[in-house]
Order: sequence, then C-alpha cells, then structure tokens
Amino acid sequence: MKKVLLIGVLLTSITAAMAQGRFIQENRVRLGFKLDPTIFWLKPQESGVERTSARGGISFGIMADFLLDESGRYAIASGLQVSTAGSKLKYEAGKGLDDFKENPAEYNLKVTYVEIPAALKLRTDEYNGMNFFGQFGTYLGFPVRGRADVVTLTETTDKVNVLRNITPINIGMLIGAGVEYPLGERLSGVVGLTYQNGFIDVTRNAKWDDGKVNMNTLALKLGLFF
Repeated sequence: MKKVLLIGVLLTSITAAMAQGRFIQENRVRLGFKLDPTIFWLKPQESGVERTSARGGISFGIMADFLLDESGRYAIASGLQVSTAGSKLKYEAGKGLDDFKENPAEYNLKVTYVEIPAALKLRTDEYNGMNFFGQFGTYLGFPVRGRADVVTLTETTDKVNVLRNITPINIGMLIGAGVEYPLGERLSGVVGLTYQNGFIDVTRNAKWDDGKVNMNTLALKLGLFF
C-alpha cells in the first residue's frame, strides 16, 4: 500500500512540476482548495448481498485546472483529494469475511481513499459575472484505511481492519457541473455537483465471496480558486 501511495504522490509531483514550468509561465494553471459534503454508497451486483444504507462523508483536497487555451474555456481538471467513503452491506450466511460467514451479518464499511481525478472541463463565457462549467472524465482511487463494524446474530465486532481485503485501486467515471463566480481580483468561488461511478469491485472476491460491489458517490462541490 505504501508503494501505491508513493505512486500517487509521484504523479501529483510530476503534475505540479509541469504546472510550475510551462503552464505557470504562460499563466495557464489555476489552483484551489475544495471541501465537498458527499454521499457514498456501495452497489452490490449479485444476490446474497444488499445495501442497507449509504454513508455521508467529506471529500477535500487540491483543485488544479490546466488551461488548454487563452480564454480559459477548455481545461484539464485534476488535483488530489481525500475521501472518507463507505456504506452498510448485509450479507447472507456463507458470504462475507471468513470469520463471520456462519451467520447473516451486516458490515458498516468505512474506507478512506486518496483520489486523483482527470477530466475535460468546459466553461461558458462570462454571464452576469459568472461562468458555468461541465466536466467529464475519470479518476484513480487508492485506499489507505479500511475498517468495518460487523454485527451478526451472535456477536458485534467493532473496527475490524479490512484494508487488505479492499481492492488496492479504484477507477471510475466522473461527471460534474456547476458555476464559478468572482470574489476578488484573483479569487473565485465554485459551487457544483459531482457524480462518480466506480468500475472496480471494491471488496476482493477472494476475501468476501460477494461478486462485484461498486462504489458510487454524489458530492456537493464547494471550492475556491486562488
């Protein structure tokens, strides 16, 4: 897992180096910070497993827009963010982790991801001082912490370490839209919605025996560009 984190840091460092070179010299990079209230939910694809509730959390991190033209209408939107994801899943007997397979069990799964988004961002011309935008792309997620509270017919076990039972990478589709509005000469506020649809099975089948379980998110995007 440390190697995966190192790869993420290296990718971000390379991106930052590019920005500090050609892009910053041409005034074609915008940097900011965001704090997104987010709803996370796991979506089982096979019988024997069902979601009993979603999980509210926070995604926060750095935004980076690499402008593709002088007008700023086209950009590659990237950055680095941390997301506290999870959901509740109910498993039939015979499914789930080995230590809890004898009885039906409910797992309150909590996973922290480090994510790197990459999307094509399109902005409108200014209208009443504001710009509207839409973006479409993908993201890479790397789990750095995984815990589960497990409730069965016979016992309740809190904070089970399940990080090794989580797939070490998550990839999916990212789509979003919103509005940017000026707050000063260089400061801009951002409000929008972002939806992420995970393509990868979050829970390793060799450990959980639960088919495919995807992670989806819906976030209220709140940020500032400096």
